[in-house]
Amino acid sequence: MDAYLAIISVRVVREYADRPVSDDSLQRILQAGRVTGSSVNRQEWRFYVVRSRAKLDELSETVFTPSNLTGCQVAIGLTTSAKGSFDVGRCAQDMILAAWSEGIGSSPNGARDSGRARHALGVPAEETLGTILSFGYPLHPTTPGEDDVDGILRRVKRKPLEELIVWVQ
Repeated sequence: MDAYLAIISVRVVREYADRPVSDDSLQRILQAGRVTGSSVNRQEWRFYVVRSRAKLDELSETVFTPSNLTGCQVAIGLTTSAKGSFDVGRCAQDMILAAWSEGIGSSPNGARDSGRARHALGVPAEETLGTILSFGYPLHPTTPGEDDVDGILRRVKRKPLEELIVWVQ
């Protein structure tokens, strides 16, 4: 999938099919996170990968929308040892886009109970939990086509570009 098409067409997926994410696809998602740019190339993140149904169910009890994790096939907790979270956000977005290009949907999940989430993942005290990403094949898949770019841009519920641009002379 073309990068621009992936960026404009990606949507949060909260309902997943009962189909495992392949090891190859998971590796591509993880590699996308690994190679994300970071401030001064510090790469102050870590990826806690969860595939076990029992652990996904346990982790689901710690997030704002538990069904995102009870229905997914894999979750990745992203942590950082940095003070800010900008790099973790970049990393998460790259993983989400890599997954989307593989036909895999995802959703970022905030921890309602960060302490329990950290414990479930085994996150040490010196790391901050940034987000928990859930991944799986969409229960209701859509496949955008290259010829659908204008249609996608019309359908998304976003402010018009003209409202966001300030041309500085």
